[in-house]
Amino acid sequence: MKTLKELFQLSDDATKNLKSGIIAVTITNLVTLLSVVVVVNLFSQLVKPLEGGEISYRTMWFMLALGIGLAVLLFFASRNDYRKTYVSCYTAAQDSRLRIAETVRQFPMSVFNSKSLAEITTNMMGDCASIEHSLSHIVPPLIADIISATIVCVCLVFFDWRMALSIFCTLPLAFLIILASKKLQRKVSGRQLADKLKASEKIQEYLEGVKIIKACNLGGSKAGELEKALRDLRNSSIALEMKTGVIISVAQFVLQAGTGITVYVGTMLITKGEINLLPLLLSLVVVCRVYGPILSILTLLPMLEHTLVSTGRIKNLLAVPVMTGRELPIRDSEIRFEDVSFGYEDEKVIDHMSVVIPKNKVTAIVGPSGSGKSTMARLMTRFWDVDSGRILLGGTDIKEVDPEYLMSKFSIVFQDVTLFNDTVMNNIRIGNMDATDEMVMAAAKAAQCDGFVQKMPDGYQTVLGENGNTLSGGERQRISIARAILKDAPIILLDEATASLDPENEIQVQEAITKMVENKTVIVIAHKLSTIEDVDHILVLDKGTVAEQGTHRELMDKNGLYARLYRLQEDSKKWKIA
Repeated sequence: MKTLKELFQLSDDATKNLKSGIIAVTITNLVTLLSVVVVVNLFSQLVKPLEGGEISYRTMWFMLALGIGLAVLLFFASRNDYRKTYVSCYTAAQDSRLRIAETVRQFPMSVFNSKSLAEITTNMMGDCASIEHSLSHIVPPLIADIISATIVCVCLVFFDWRMALSIFCTLPLAFLIILASKKLQRKVSGRQLADKLKASEKIQEYLEGVKIIKACNLGGSKAGELEKALRDLRNSSIALEMKTGVIISVAQFVLQAGTGITVYVGTMLITKGEINLLPLLLSLVVVCRVYGPILSILTLLPMLEHTLVSTGRIKNLLAVPVMTGRELPIRDSEIRFEDVSFGYEDEKVIDHMSVVIPKNKVTAIVGPSGSGKSTMARLMTRFWDVDSGRILLGGTDIKEVDPEYLMSKFSIVFQDVTLFNDTVMNNIRIGNMDATDEMVMAAAKAAQCDGFVQKMPDGYQTVLGENGNTLSGGERQRISIARAILKDAPIILLDEATASLDPENEIQVQEAITKMVENKTVIVIAHKLSTIEDVDHILVLDKGTVAEQGTHRELMDKNGLYARLYRLQEDSKKWKIA
């Protein structure tokens, strides 16, 4: 049998807190049931004159005092119950989300080819929210109610086993109905969660592409896809509620038949003189009190099945292999590819490549689209692991190096810049989280950022908005360069950093790059060949292999692929609209 830790993918601390919550709820339930015993004893004293007896006022006062004591105890038990269940469960949910985020950060980028961002977001928010709800509203009361009902059943046996049997005779059948429908519950829950994921993907796609949808007048077809996804989610949600609702209703009907059975058995026994009034009263009160928790259990079990589908999805996500390694010594910044091959699924992109990128030099990587330029850069930074061969950094196989330690050796400026909905200061500080404000501003000045930042309403404390949507492309790129300058890593990787900039911004970005690359090993993935004429070394890729290499002049003299690409770009500059 699986433990609570395995069922809900909890940490050791979260499991310990959950068990504490279960104990707290059980104590609250038992204190509540003790108050029932007090009420029954008080009532039995009040009806004694009807049986020809006398009221024991000493017993009455004792029961009243005991009742007040139990009320106080119930207050503290309920407060402890709340703290142990709700506070601990929200902490556990936070822990689960952080564990997922930490795991996702260590994924190889190949994982994101098979899993959409909407799916991972659903894991972090929707599935964790489902577990959060279960840990606070389902699991502790469910287990506590089972424990309480069992204790009550055992105690009633000591009063009268016939009344105990009449109260609980319908319970096994009610649970059997719920358990027999377990497969159906799991199926409809899985379908509803799958439709929820599909709807999330379509919503994200629609919002991200709304500019294209408006520009190309695609509202009808794209809105239709979104509408279908939301309609499927509505139908599966209704089916989930309807099918589980019918199952719960049938189980509850069967269970509550026990009330009538208890009254009938109690009446028969007392008319025959086989039972006293106190056990009868206690049985009747208990049957009303204990059925509440049991009905709650029957309601919670299908919800628990729904949660277990979510925990299964999280378990699958956490089971994805992550990149590992050690902090091995790296003597210098020379990068060596030795018979490296790599492909995305069935498409080979790098084919038995062997090449050396020299240290403390500027090396450009060029070639036609799809030749493997960006893939080569991603492999050397270990965004992916090679399929065969090996990549050495300073003589060390990077596949054995801890990914985070490896990334400390690289400063990367991507063509597509990602900025966060935070201040300019914090967006630049991502390059070095220990940097002071003065260091951040020095990097910003070196990256030609200071001029436009000072014009912002709050300067470096200005919030940029989602993905820096308040900035131009050139400004976004210069903030990215400021990050790289602040990181001050020995290897600089420029992934077409100026490809989409206008001439004025391109000059400013190039000036910033010039200051950043001094005394570094620099790798430039270039689209505009005119920008790399003065670099130390050029690698020309074609179909995943190194077709040519050398300086600009050497490659032009060879009159090969590089020369042809260069002349095509020069000819394209003469193009104009007729």
